[in-house]
Amino acid sequence: MYTVPLPIIGTDMAWRDAAKRLIGAGVRPADILWDYGTGMGELFATATPLPPPSRKVKAPKSFVQMADVVVWHKDPQRFARLYGLLWRLRHQPGVMQDRADPELAKLRQMEKAVRRCQHKMKAFVRFRDLRQGGDRRSFAAWFEPTHHTVEPTAPFFARRFADMDWMIATPDVTAQFVDGNLSFHPGQPKPDLPEDAAEALWGTYFCNIFNPARVKIQAMTSEMPKKYWKNLPEAQHIHDLIAGAEAKVRKMQEAGPTIPPERVQKIKDQLRKRQNDQ
Repeated sequence: MYTVPLPIIGTDMAWRDAAKRLIGAGVRPADILWDYGTGMGELFATATPLPPPSRKVKAPKSFVQMADVVVWHKDPQRFARLYGLLWRLRHQPGVMQDRADPELAKLRQMEKAVRRCQHKMKAFVRFRDLRQGGDRRSFAAWFEPTHHTVEPTAPFFARRFADMDWMIATPDVTAQFVDGNLSFHPGQPKPDLPEDAAEALWGTYFCNIFNPARVKIQAMTSEMPKKYWKNLPEAQHIHDLIAGAEAKVRKMQEAGPTIPPERVQKIKDQLRKRQNDQ
């Protein structure tokens, strides 16, 4: 039995390296215990080190791309599932094109869930100004992702906010971007971040784009799941906006459409001209 400890930071590269060594040596899936950040690897550690790398190991590009995403899922069985499929690919290279394969379908669902979580992180991280001195602005945010998506998503923020220093703290991993350098550190409790003017701006923006005539609560909570509301400054307005939506729609209907005076005069002139021509 091989016990493979996997770190919380750098999980993707650690899993890939271990999988290549194990599959190259012909180690069966049942003979591997994947240990992710629990320390259990030390308790069940084997004296047998991982096999040396093998140059003969090959895997379809589609599998590699999928594995690079699935490793960030929260399912503790993700590593075993990925290795199990990799094991099958040695003799069933067409599995990656088999949409009816239940194990591949499960991994595709996990891949989709991770990508969705990354999308939510990009949309719902709210930075607060730390108001520190220096040439670069400094910001920080607290976020609670569904999956382990901080590390694969942080480069997006590094590109988008390259002109400032920032930190995204989560319970598992903390990403820091200082002087153009991105680094990752262990997670931490929710920090006490100062309020700033951006809080009110988010609320004002959200209230202005809210359309009471197109309220679909189920669709809204699908795009903005309630688990994120407690960390979104604009979420405090949702209840009042929904509660007053029906009254606002009635008021809009009663007012009816209006036509600018200049356009009304043009229409009258056109009608008068047609009557004279007749």
